Amino acid sequence: MPEHKPTVEELLKKAEKPSKLALAYHPFYEGKVQVMPKCAIRDVSDFSIWYTPGVAASCKVIKEDPDQSFYHTNRWNYVAVVSDGTRVLGLGNIGPEAGLPVMEGKALLFKYLGGVDAFPIVIRAHKAEEILKLLEWIEPSFGGINLEDIERPKCYHILEEARKRLNIPVWHDDQQGTATVVYAGAVNAFKLLGKDMKQSKVVFFGAGAAGTRSAMIMMKAGVPPKHIVMIDINGVLYADRPDIEKMKVEDPWNYDLAMKTNGEGAKTIEEAFKGADAVIAFSTPGPGVIKKDWIKLMNNNAIVFAGANPIPEIWPWEAKESGARIVATGRSDFPNQVNNSLGFPAIFRGVLDVRAKTVTDEMCIAAGNALAKFAEEKGLHEDYIIPTMDQWEVYPLEAVAAAEQSIKQGVARKILSRNELYERAVNMIKNVREATKLLMEKGLIPSPPPEEEILESYGS
Repeated sequence: MPEHKPTVEELLKKAEKPSKLALAYHPFYEGKVQVMPKCAIRDVSDFSIWYTPGVAASCKVIKEDPDQSFYHTNRWNYVAVVSDGTRVLGLGNIGPEAGLPVMEGKALLFKYLGGVDAFPIVIRAHKAEEILKLLEWIEPSFGGINLEDIERPKCYHILEEARKRLNIPVWHDDQQGTATVVYAGAVNAFKLLGKDMKQSKVVFFGAGAAGTRSAMIMMKAGVPPKHIVMIDINGVLYADRPDIEKMKVEDPWNYDLAMKTNGEGAKTIEEAFKGADAVIAFSTPGPGVIKKDWIKLMNNNAIVFAGANPIPEIWPWEAKESGARIVATGRSDFPNQVNNSLGFPAIFRGVLDVRAKTVTDEMCIAAGNALAKFAEEKGLHEDYIIPTMDQWEVYPLEAVAAAEQSIKQGVARKILSRNELYERAVNMIKNVREATKLLMEKGLIPSPPPEEEILESYGS
């Protein structure tokens, strides 16, 4: 039976339903996350332990050794999800208040998928130095920082500088999260096709935060820079492009990529695609942004990751009709969804469990390898190169990989064995899932009314 090719209208209608329900569900629940006690409260006398006067004993211990805050408080499991609202979910610069639902959703994913207590923090600071100063100010409360939806190239500078200044993991999910999952999918796609990723030509269609960091991770994993071609909004990056001096000042990160990638000296998109083994796109929503004729220029058994949402840069069936063998998108209703949610909850679970002082690109690669191995053991095929979000068993394995890499790189405050790390991650993630299920069964998290009823009550 031929593959069904839904129309743009069908897909947009399908995409509209979650948006309509979101407008109803968000005010119904008045938010998505809350703070709950984790210590025993047998009666009010216990507050003399948890608060005054007993708490003073822990305060004195931490005063002598600030790192004890990771053991006497929940700091070790706290992550701040920080955004200035300047680059939100493809919506652009919508401001901090409008970005809050996204950051709260991120906190929900952190908790449910990784057992991490995350706090959404949206801010009116916009200058890089202001944001960096804010991160320094709040560092004593948190075990990690997740930067989110900050415009480029400012986000690059903030990430690099914060990693130098802070003594806890700082992560930008639009960069490192995407790069981890892209790397995992690429490893398995190349393996399935019997190609050597390190000897292949890889084109990144889109040189924003996701594409740039994905290219960096691929290079760190061994793909020669000269085998990579970057394409930004103005075309292919190459060393003598007319705007190269302006780029050197305004976007030194892409300038650096222009200097060391593109060994063939491609100057047009057609030249970039010609002979490519893989195209990884994070650019403008499609369809038709990537042309079928460009795919036809690629090598046989080509790989196409079309990551734009809600509509990929090229429809999967069009990419396959043009010669692509494996296609991935950012959507859950197509095979091979490349989704950040496969990365950040587990990686933070791992680095928090060892009280890591930073998170490195090597940890992203280790986590990506764990993702790839899990999918390989399940059985790779053209429509399954990466785990799905409902395969929760992959998260503890990924957490262990990130934690072990932290220990290997000498940035872990706490050393645990592989078994200890695995059991800890499994227990924390399972506890959240089971607690959520129990709260729903008991009605403490109420079930929403039927869709038709809630849409009528709250409007759309």
